[in-house]
Amino acid sequence: MGTSRPPRGKVPLSIITIMVCALAFVALLYTERISSLSSTAIFRFKPCAKRIAAKKSVIDNRNVGALDDAADDRFVFDPEECTLVHGKWVFNRSITPLYTDRSCPYLDRQVSCAKNGKLDTDYLHYEWRPDDCILPRFDPKKALQRLQGKRLLFVGDSLQRGQWQSFVCLVESVIPQGQKSMKRGRAHTVFKAKEYNATIEFYWAPFLVESNSDLHIIADPKKRILKVDSVAKHAKHWIGVDILVFNTYVWWMSGLKIKSLWGSFANGDEGYEELDAPVSYTIGLKTWANWVDSNVNPNKTRVFFTTMSPTHQRSADWGNEKGIKCFNETKPITKKRHWGSGSDKRMMSVVAGVVGKMKVPVTLINITQLSEYRIDAHSSIYTEMGGQLLTDEQKADPLHYADCIHWCLPGVPDTWNRILYAHLL
Repeated sequence: MGTSRPPRGKVPLSIITIMVCALAFVALLYTERISSLSSTAIFRFKPCAKRIAAKKSVIDNRNVGALDDAADDRFVFDPEECTLVHGKWVFNRSITPLYTDRSCPYLDRQVSCAKNGKLDTDYLHYEWRPDDCILPRFDPKKALQRLQGKRLLFVGDSLQRGQWQSFVCLVESVIPQGQKSMKRGRAHTVFKAKEYNATIEFYWAPFLVESNSDLHIIADPKKRILKVDSVAKHAKHWIGVDILVFNTYVWWMSGLKIKSLWGSFANGDEGYEELDAPVSYTIGLKTWANWVDSNVNPNKTRVFFTTMSPTHQRSADWGNEKGIKCFNETKPITKKRHWGSGSDKRMMSVVAGVVGKMKVPVTLINITQLSEYRIDAHSSIYTEMGGQLLTDEQKADPLHYADCIHWCLPGVPDTWNRILYAHLL
């Protein structure tokens, strides 16, 4: 008799909340597509109440930047809530990069598109707008404060080198001239911000695991041999780093079987096995993961992995049957969840599977889907080959010479670093 009951005909609020969460979860299961595999699927989802509370939180303009839209119901970036996979590129002429390929002295000619003659500048004024959260704008001084007394090391291939160059250029302009330096090496390059006792470094390891094509690059992929069970030669340079950002993808995608070796390179001509790329990639990535789990103290070091950067070699993927790769593309793809032939879902699944089983937490910087749309932002014919800028004759032959793998800087990799920056806040 003493127990209170809800009025007849009314459902308790707690039951309503449970029903709403259950319906939202079911809807998610039915709307999840394979294009977002390893993106939303591997992130943990929090209770609905957390998301609702986040949407009601007050936007801190110091983190968000100039964006101020009273009708915007997205919540402030929360790495546990916001996947960043779903969204759109919004054109805004008032948005200008924090640097240019003329103002930043550390850019390679390969990615200095404007300096190399690219006249179209619209690609510089697109901003990634996630559907459900507000991505903080990159604040160079705040980024350097976060790196105070720390080492940030990017490890991987030339696309990772582009992300490293982007990060350096995003911060270097706020550092006084005498307080910064760059020491370049064949494999390991270090930018130092002396005032902050911080370094932003790049280490060249295109497969992460060892290969016979690491320093003395072998152009013919048929002659490359990977030592899929070892990262020791590279990993000795990763010890003691505070923030590690890894990537590896495009070098595995030659279309050929991968010559994969266990043990010494001395028997390389006889001891390797030819494996399909996803199989070899799985073995190599597990080797990397085992090293991270055995050598990284998560209380001292944060580990990130940048997912695969899309290539745009086939214009038919986005409906331009008469196009030539990414040549002369001036606008992003607008079709939601576009996924082209240059991004291998099997490889994406490998990353998700390996990272998901690691003991040391690894944060994925999921750049694949948002970069898929940006057919307009590659180096294309405004690049170099063999250390020389393309000739007019080569530029007139985009089928053979347009680079639709690497990205102009400033450009899309700045958004990758904006995501990294958001995780560092």
